[in-house]
Amino acid sequence: MKKKITRTRIQIIIFISIVLIFVVVAFAGRSVFKYKSVIHILSSYENRDVADKLKEYAEENDIKVEFTFASDIEMIDMLNKNPNDYDAVWISNSIWLYMLNNPSLVSESKSISVNPVVMGIKKSKARSLGFTNSEVLNSDILEAIRSRKIDYVMSSVVKTNSGATAYFGFLNSMAGNPEVLSLADLDNPNLISDMKTFFQGVSRVSGEEEYLEDMFINGDTDAIIASEISLIRINQRLVEAGKEPLYLIYPVDGVAINDSPFGYINHGNDRKKEDFLQLQKYLLSEEGQKHLQSKGRRTWYGGVNKEADKEIFNPDWGIRTDEYLVPLNYPSKTVMTAALNLYVEELRKPSVTVFCLDYSGSMEGEGVTQLRNAMDYILDYEQASKDWIQFSKHDIIYVVPFNSRVYTPYVTYNGKETEGLKHNISILSPNGSTNLYGALETSIELLNRYSDADYTKMVIAMTDGVANVGSFESFAQVRNNLKSKVPVYGILFGEASSDQLNEIARLTNGKNFDGRRNLLDAFKEVRSYN
Repeated sequence: MKKKITRTRIQIIIFISIVLIFVVVAFAGRSVFKYKSVIHILSSYENRDVADKLKEYAEENDIKVEFTFASDIEMIDMLNKNPNDYDAVWISNSIWLYMLNNPSLVSESKSISVNPVVMGIKKSKARSLGFTNSEVLNSDILEAIRSRKIDYVMSSVVKTNSGATAYFGFLNSMAGNPEVLSLADLDNPNLISDMKTFFQGVSRVSGEEEYLEDMFINGDTDAIIASEISLIRINQRLVEAGKEPLYLIYPVDGVAINDSPFGYINHGNDRKKEDFLQLQKYLLSEEGQKHLQSKGRRTWYGGVNKEADKEIFNPDWGIRTDEYLVPLNYPSKTVMTAALNLYVEELRKPSVTVFCLDYSGSMEGEGVTQLRNAMDYILDYEQASKDWIQFSKHDIIYVVPFNSRVYTPYVTYNGKETEGLKHNISILSPNGSTNLYGALETSIELLNRYSDADYTKMVIAMTDGVANVGSFESFAQVRNNLKSKVPVYGILFGEASSDQLNEIARLTNGKNFDGRRNLLDAFKEVRSYN
């Protein structure tokens, strides 16, 4: 009898198990077979605000869309290294596709919207310069910078799309708008002189376009160079806060314009290609284009649309949708590469950078090894050049080591001569406590010796612990007494206090980076903010 009951129980358990397996398989099957295909899109950060709408449309049509976001220049590196990871690319500007190792990797590419890169100036300042009631040339902007009537912030020329396209656009204009910018043009001493003047107006640089918006709003500069989309967002935030909006300047002799191409990466899957084309068709449809317009994107070609929403494309902000924008030509891959080298070596405003490096006892072992390796890379001209983050001969570099005390700073007045710095960094040994605040006070005092007009200035503070010598209040007092505007960029490592570094970043309009996963990557990233 017991055996019969046991056998019956076993049969019941087996039956239930089989039913559960069928249920799981059924649901898994529904999940797997719900979609016709899965499209992996590598996209510029610029498209994050419209990604959900495309996902929504895709879901309604049984297509799964997965986005990976990166900066435009990072995207090219990602595609060159791992092209099989993505089915489509949505980048800000077609020029970057020319930088691919495989020029035919991306096909079926179509422009989705138009986005100028221009200068926005506080409206009262723009009015005083005569920019609100007359046509403006790029040379007029240059003259305002030359006479030091405006300074501005922008994103990195070597790390971001808007920074690079603004540079190429202005370079082309100052060269006299040739049909195609050539290597010979880059050797013109007058062009070099004008471009040096142009970059002399930079007060700060952001390594990413999104942070640039916060940098400007929390700062006190008169102007900013960014995409029209970004400038519209900034003005919306300024107006909401009851502050003066920007007036956007569209030089009549040429504007850098992004064309936002959406292209396919063919891996031989016809189903995916068909679904990609359906997504592309939606973005170019009336519904898709209206949504893009609602987010501040121009979707009309030739730059003219008298019916554009005036609350978004506000004429009071200088935005003219009833006038044709003259696009500037972009150079070839060879010339772009040469131009970027020229920028880093000669045109970029010289910088003074202070590295505050933690040598407290907790850095013993792996910590100090990673720090030495990271700094060796950053200070090595050949290695750093691979990432466009090398220092030039015009740059000044200080290293301020700290533990319980603050060491006498090490310095080089030629950013290409760094062997002495690397040697001193390599021989210091960790011990003691963490006097981060004292190191920051020393750094601010050092940078106060240099003119804002002649140098961009920044402090890079790396720490792996909690500051337990000195105080935030003491550092803030030193900074306020010197009326310093120098940003502090913090790199968190080990058990570093994010609360302390966040407090420092808020005070100085700086930003923090996480070096706990990869300290070298954090140093590379923060270098692009100079």
